Amino acid sequence: MTSAPDYTYGIDSERALKYAVQHIRGDRVQIIEGIIEPVSPTWDHERAARVVRRQLEDRVDELGCVEGSGNLDLPGSSNWYVPDIAVVPEELARGGGALLPDQTFLVVEVTSESNAESDRIVKRRRYAEYRAPLYLLVDRIEGSITLFSEPGHLGYTRVDGPHPFGAVVRLPDPFNLDLDTSGLSPA
Repeated sequence: MTSAPDYTYGIDSERALKYAVQHIRGDRVQIIEGIIEPVSPTWDHERAARVVRRQLEDRVDELGCVEGSGNLDLPGSSNWYVPDIAVVPEELARGGGALLPDQTFLVVEVTSESNAESDRIVKRRRYAEYRAPLYLLVDRIEGSITLFSEPGHLGYTRVDGPHPFGAVVRLPDPFNLDLDTSGLSPA
């Protein structure tokens, strides 16, 4: 009996996977723990992200940053994220490709039925491991918002929340602003 050929011999599988995902035509995708997932948010998901984004815009400009949903690479892992919002310094965004979580000021993920557990558990753990300083989880399923800060290798060491939609959540330095979450509540 012959064994199947080893097609991975000499190939850096992480690099190959991340190269492939960047060259998928027509759709945006991310890799979560080695699984390629399409990024196709619903309109209500986009509405929730917009509620947060609009409150951040002025402060983001003052900080010389850009907010958007660009790629975040997590080197040494089979992860390539497309967050709902990331705030990054303009000089890194200009002409840049994928950035690293520790190059962000803030990462925001908005849950959907299809990705809630990934946002709550997997991404939270990975963002902390890769030193994203602030991770804001807008949980549309639970109707809550939670701010994670002070990242460590075992996770975030400071948690503010979960707060029900409608509460005011304070974003610390460098933002120093109160985020009004009342616009996140459904109708």
